[in-house]
Amino acid sequence: MSHGQFTNRREAGRLLAQEILKLGLENPVIMALPRGGVPLGYEVAQTLRAPLDILMVRKIGAPGNEEYGIGALVDGASPQIIIDHNAARAAGADDVYIEREVARQLAEIERRRTLYRTGPPIAVKDRVVVVVDDGIATGGTAHVALQALAQSGVSSIILAVAVAPASTLNMLSSKCDQIVCLLTPEPFFAVGAHYSDFSQTDDEEVVRLLSEAQAWSS
Repeated sequence: MSHGQFTNRREAGRLLAQEILKLGLENPVIMALPRGGVPLGYEVAQTLRAPLDILMVRKIGAPGNEEYGIGALVDGASPQIIIDHNAARAAGADDVYIEREVARQLAEIERRRTLYRTGPPIAVKDRVVVVVDDGIATGGTAHVALQALAQSGVSSIILAVAVAPASTLNMLSSKCDQIVCLLTPEPFFAVGAHYSDFSQTDDEEVVRLLSEAQAWSS
């Protein structure tokens, strides 16, 4: 792999799968962060003959400023809500506002689950969970996802990504039991720079891969 390039997400997923295979995991569940993490998660799940699900993280934005996150909602068999109360207070978000936003994001997650036709979330309690993404830059989403999983009673969490800066992985290391990462380029510019083809993963592909994954996990 010259210059640390992956051809596309599927290839990165196959390479990641080989590394995860070496860990000899017992009965893991593969959780992909949509949408870009799904093609990689699919390859990992197929190699490990493990169930594949998606882990949806929705940001809870501040009043009047959607982009400024005051918390997040992570779906699953028991959805986890994480609120940064200091940020919420500073942004003027009261409990009523937060409840309304949580309800709105839960509805969005439901809409996406219906769209992706994934069925109910796979129960992860007491299981090894492998969280897969195509790459991580700042780690904000992954951080919340790992934090939420830790609260849902999993036995251990492995973060598996194709590419990420070492500094981000250091920050995330306290949130999981193990990290598998294929490339840690320095300096790090962007995840997409390490893929020859980094075109958007569309909803159709997500639906197709998730339904194909049912074949070996049902």
